[in-house]
Amino acid sequence: MEQKNLILLGGGGHCKSVIDVAESAGYNILGVLDMPENVGKNVLAYKVIGTDYDILQYIGIAEFVITVGFIKNPAIRIKLCNKVKEAGGKFATIVASTAHVSNYSTLGEGTVVMHQAVVNAGVQIGTNCIINTFTNIEHDAVVGNQCHISTGTMVNGNCKVGERCFIGSQSVLANGINVGDDIIVGAGSFVRKSISEKGIYSGNPAVLKIKAK
Repeated sequence: MEQKNLILLGGGGHCKSVIDVAESAGYNILGVLDMPENVGKNVLAYKVIGTDYDILQYIGIAEFVITVGFIKNPAIRIKLCNKVKEAGGKFATIVASTAHVSNYSTLGEGTVVMHQAVVNAGVQIGTNCIINTFTNIEHDAVVGNQCHISTGTMVNGNCKVGERCFIGSQSVLANGINVGDDIIVGAGSFVRKSISEKGIYSGNPAVLKIKAK
């Protein structure tokens, strides 16, 4: 199989994790696009070869993946996603060699499934998502576009996670619940019932702590 070329958008800590995943999946990484002050520097073994203004140079030469993290909100990831789409670029969908993704599931373009994650049968995951290390997405769950399901999180069967959500590390979503759009669930929380109001939830059971403005 021909090795695919890849350009990484964003050179921070999350980029390092994606580099490891992309290498394990057999991609040929051409370099990183990052902030102007970082051009010429290295992220692990790969050079920062330009900024997001250079996206056009790599259209048709490489696929893209967004390697900016998502903790507080996905605004930068969405901005970069739109830039690539407007330029006519194609996103890679990357699955770590150690992850399990069912043949009966679907992944949107630009989504990265990190090491040791499990995506089971009937799952639907949207575009430009991070399915982080040791995450488990159980049967028939749905995860919307632009989400980050963080390390060690359990999304149980038949759950539905809306768009632009962040589900913090080692959180648990009980079977069959719905999480609305633009919701943050703090690390270690247990979401026992459906939540819809935008804001930050945490605790066991998870309750709304901070309403979105």
